[in-house]
This record gives sequence, structure tokens and C-alpha cells, in this order.
Amino acid sequence: MKRNKIALASGLLLASSLALAGCGSSTNPSTTTSSSTPQSGGTIVMALPANSNITWYFPLMNGLQDSLYNAWVQNMMYKPLFSLNSNGSINYSRSIASAITPNAAGTQYTVTMNPKFQWSNGTPVTSADVLFTWHIIQGASAANAPAPWPYVGAGTGDIPTGVQSVVADGPHQFTITLKQPANQEWFIYNGLGDFIPLPKAAFDKYGTSTASDMKQELTWLGQIATQPTNAAYSVIDGPFKLVSATASQQWVFAPNPKYDGHKPYLSKLVLQYETSDTAEFAALKTGAVQVGYLPTSLYKERNSVAGYKFVINYPLGYDDTIVNMNNGNSQASQNAPHGVGNIFKNLYVRQALQMGINQPAINKAAYQGNGIVENGIVLPTPRTIFYNPNLKMDYPYNPAQGKALLEQHGWHEVNGVMQNSSGQKMAFTLDYSSGSNSTVQEVTLMKEGWAQEGIQVTLVPEPFSTIVALTNNQWEMEDYGGIAWGGSYPTGGGLFGQPGVGLDSQGYSSPEMTHLIQLTHTPYKTAAESLQALYNFQSYVSKDLPILFVPYGPGYGLNADNVHGVVKYANSFTQGIAPQYWWVSK
Repeated sequence: MKRNKIALASGLLLASSLALAGCGSSTNPSTTTSSSTPQSGGTIVMALPANSNITWYFPLMNGLQDSLYNAWVQNMMYKPLFSLNSNGSINYSRSIASAITPNAAGTQYTVTMNPKFQWSNGTPVTSADVLFTWHIIQGASAANAPAPWPYVGAGTGDIPTGVQSVVADGPHQFTITLKQPANQEWFIYNGLGDFIPLPKAAFDKYGTSTASDMKQELTWLGQIATQPTNAAYSVIDGPFKLVSATASQQWVFAPNPKYDGHKPYLSKLVLQYETSDTAEFAALKTGAVQVGYLPTSLYKERNSVAGYKFVINYPLGYDDTIVNMNNGNSQASQNAPHGVGNIFKNLYVRQALQMGINQPAINKAAYQGNGIVENGIVLPTPRTIFYNPNLKMDYPYNPAQGKALLEQHGWHEVNGVMQNSSGQKMAFTLDYSSGSNSTVQEVTLMKEGWAQEGIQVTLVPEPFSTIVALTNNQWEMEDYGGIAWGGSYPTGGGLFGQPGVGLDSQGYSSPEMTHLIQLTHTPYKTAAESLQALYNFQSYVSKDLPILFVPYGPGYGLNADNVHGVVKYANSFTQGIAPQYWWVSK
């Protein structure tokens, strides 16, 4: 999937830690006065969730590095092809694309680019840069792409295999032709969003004319993707330039003076690493952080920090726990240990696991009742046209029924643990993202519910960055956060379409799911027909459980009173931030 568009970042976010609203200056917010007129200057320090590092700077990501926070940094430096409003519509006035014109059949898409946008070295952003992006996507998506690829967006939006050609019609226009018709809205959101213009002059070190050159190029790009000081990153077209990056400390940004969109008011923006929720809250109380989050465990303290406002946000996404169904799967870099992949492939096992998850209790304990009990992957909040109002709770909490279901399929309890005739045990390891008390409460309640079914789970905390990397390593179960739809048309091609492709690291595969996903990609005569295909897909996800549903936690923010624009310009649809609109009152 992709950066600011699709379920990005492997959602890979701790919803309880997400701060999309609020920011402030380095001065004591309680002694400042507010103003309605934006003022220039000032520094804002924004806290990242506990144990979250920025690890990848190149705007095309692989599966191991596909996190929301990497995308934030990339979007500050490199402007996507188009920007989305909070209701999901395209804002052409802020976009490089000034128009996207599909044909009636859904096979051809002509994109006109606004000629005003330039790179920071003064050269224009052109269709040649877009074609360079396309060549990188093609090479990085190939089965023989060198490490650390493949590209995480492969398989999403028919990219790249569904594209017949990408042709430059002129310096500021290009046309994409597909091999077969596609739902126009789906392809614009999930396909065209991959075409982030990249500065060819800065990144095209070896050329892309031959396969051997491409391998050299991809190897080099993979190397510098984790090297923020590389000279290639000096050519940008986004609102901010990266001044310094110190892992596990901070990332400092300054305005890009050559930016052709809304120029930032701030003099400096700092994304700050936090060792724990407790450390982040202490930084808020001292005024060292102006845009921060409130740990859910400290919800009762939401009005206790002088000079800060409390806000709740619900970015478009969902949280989940995944089970590793890979076993003997040649497409998976690592199969689940101990043969548990074959256990998890059974729908009745996933049903029993879901019936052991007490979502209402988790919501109350971990999120003070402010979370969303999930019955699908598109939730009612924030409300969008993509939500299926007819979805039911197919597998409500009922551990007794879950245990009976296992027994019906030949499992029996021995010393509190279910076993089958082959000697396999319902005993698994659950790796979960550390640093958040709400996550600890969630996995603890899951463990207790599963124990009532004879399922024994060992909890193993890991840093967020380690959890992300585990998707291609030996693991059995993961509670890593969730998926951020990031402004995409929420279908599941890159999630549940093919094991080992995109974010389908859990090895899920279903012919019926593949069919329903394909139907969401088909052009329709009416918007209602198109939407119904999306609803049908969502219903099957809820029934077939490619993932396990857990409550979707809200984001609790604490924002300094003298910081403005963060709440107003936060975008729940894309889950993005827009610090070029933030300002500090003196």
C-alpha cells in the first residue's frame, strides 16, 4: 500500500498515542496571549508516540518501514500528486495535479500538472519526474527486486501489473493506460496516489534504461532510504526541509523557502522521540513539548496541564491483531514457527479467537469507553460514505461458545490447554507494541478471554519498530496497532489479496475474498452500485476474519494554548498533519 494514501503505515500506529491536533512554542504557554492573526516565527516541538523512530526517508517504502510516522516526514519533504480534503474529495487548489480526467471505460487517466510547482533547486516539477517514479515502482515491485525491496504498494490499485503504459504528453501532462477497465474512483485514490513526483535529477544515479541499471539504482535507493543526511534529500518540493535527524532523539525541520504552496509560519518544527508515555507527559507538564498526546492511562489528568487544551480525534482506520497463517508458503519470507500457520488457516479457530476478545471490556479499561468497538475495517467514526451501516457484530464476546466451537472440531482440554489428536496445542506467543499502557491492558484482557477457551497465550512486549520488522520474521500473533487508511478508497487488495504481497504478511488467502476485492475495482454505471460492491467486500471481511478485531482507540491530544491551526488543519480522512499551517502566538 502507500504512504499518505492507503492503509498505510501498516497503520502501524498506536491510536492511543496519535496526536493530530495541537502544537505550541517553546515558551511557557500559560504566560502567552492568543491572537486570531497568524504570526511568523517560533518553534513547535511535537511528541511522537513512545518508542517510535523515523526510520525511512525515501518516499516509496518497503513493508518493514511502512509506518505513519515515516509518511509524515516524507510528506513534509515531498509533495504528493494530489491533496485530499477531510471529506475525501481532492483539493486541486493545493495539488500538483490540477486535473485528473478518466475516460468513460475506466481504462485511461490523463493528469494535468500545475506548472507553478518547482523543486528547491529552482527546476520545475514535471512529467519526467513522475515517469521516474513509475520506473522505480516497477523495479521495486518485481519479484527479483534487490533488498530491502519489494515496494509495499505492489498489488494495490493495480500497481504496477495492471498498468499498460505511462506516457508523458508534455512537460506538465501524462496519461496512464490500464490493461483492463477499473473503477475510476478506486484507481484515482489507490493507483494514482502512488505516483509521487520524485526529483529525477537528484535520485536517478544510474539511470533506469536497463534491468542491470535498475538493480543498481534500487540497491542504492534502498541504502540511502535510511540515510537522511544523503545529498539527494536536499532537492525537495514540500513545505519543510530536514535539518537534522538523530534516531531515538529528534528530527528537526525548517521551512523550505522555495515551496510553492502555503509557506510555513514556523521557524522550526521538531518531532521528538519519547522513551515512554510517562516521559512524554512529563515533557508536556514542563512545557518542553507543545503538541503532544495524553496517554490513555492518564485520562483523568486531561484537564490538569495548565496552558494546554484537551482534544479527541478519530482518524480513519482500524486496529487489529493478526495471526500468522503462513506455513509452507513460498511467497512468505518466513513461515510461522511450530506449524501454527495451519491452525490459524482454519476459520473456526479465528472465530473462536474473535469470540474470546471482550471488546466492550477492553474499550472501557483501555480507552475509558471512548474507543470504537469494531465489526469491520471501515468504522462509523469518522463517518464517511465508505462505512457499511448494515454490518453486524458477527462474533460477539462469548468464550463459552468459542470453546465449544473448538471442541466440535476435535480439540479437547488437557491441563487447561486445548489439544488435538495430532498433539498440537492451542499455545501461542503474542508480540505486542510496548510503550503504551492501553495496549498492555488490551492484550492482558485478550489473554484472559482466550484462557477461558483453553487457549494459552504468552505476551511478549517489543518496541514499535521491532514489531513492524516482525511482519517478515518468525512470529505467531501480533498486536502492533492497526491500519491507517490514509485517504485511500478502502478496499483490501493490498491487505487480503495475496499472501506476501503488500501488507498481507499474515498469509491470508481466500478465492471469495479475491473475487469480492476485484468487484470493488470494476467500473459501475452508478455510484450506488460501486458503493454496494465495497459494502459486500466489507461484509465478507467481517465474516471470514482475515484479521482479529479489537477496539479502535481514540487519539487524545494536549495542545498548548498559544499554538494554532493544528486542530483546524488536522485531516481525519488522510491521518496526515499539515504543520505549514501551524503558528505560534507570542
